[in-house]
Amino acid sequence: MDNWRKSSYSGPGDGNECVEVAPTPARTAVRDSKAPARAVLTFPAPAFAAFVDALKARPRR
Repeated sequence: MDNWRKSSYSGPGDGNECVEVAPTPARTAVRDSKAPARAVLTFPAPAFAAFVDALKARPRR
């Protein structure tokens, strides 16, 4: 996958909690941007979208 993008929630610059995602029509891949050569998690696109929607609906602390 070559369409990785850093989460806007990772913070400015390098951030301390960096996550990158690479969506495709069928699946979404997630990796740690500080260790991109390590394991990548993949999820069915609808499941990942539901996960993100649930996070957005939560009140911020």
